Amino acid sequence: MIGFFEHQYLSYKKNHIKNLLALAKADGHMHPKEEKLLFKIGMRYGLKERQIQSLVDSDERYEINVPDNHNDKMNLLYDLILMVYADEVVDKQEVKFCEEAVTQFGMKRELVEYLISSFKKGTPPPDDEWEEIKAEAQRKFAVQ
Repeated sequence: MIGFFEHQYLSYKKNHIKNLLALAKADGHMHPKEEKLLFKIGMRYGLKERQIQSLVDSDERYEINVPDNHNDKMNLLYDLILMVYADEVVDKQEVKFCEEAVTQFGMKRELVEYLISSFKKGTPPPDDEWEEIKAEAQRKFAVQ
């Protein structure tokens, strides 16, 4: 039996994957490269393959689940931008999805273009640079 906090953390991880699934399906289909990335991220978060597969196979229509704090929001955006680049096509529907997400996060839409340009052709910035990007996002793109 898992305790309350373990259950909450599992829900957090599953919500993260559900957010990525919502993006992956934003253009009407999920590309095999998007699915592969989804499993990679899910495993990084400590989910089992069957847990991820269950989310992928679900007919549930996932909508963005807003994380509680700036760090979690930015970490979700990091993975969302990776997902945008996963199939090597930056689709307008996926960009629009990300813009709607940042709006729900209380941030300006311009943050999405800033992040897309920071992930040079899908290559994420190094960890130290990502920390700077997160801080800059809070300064420049937070809605006052």
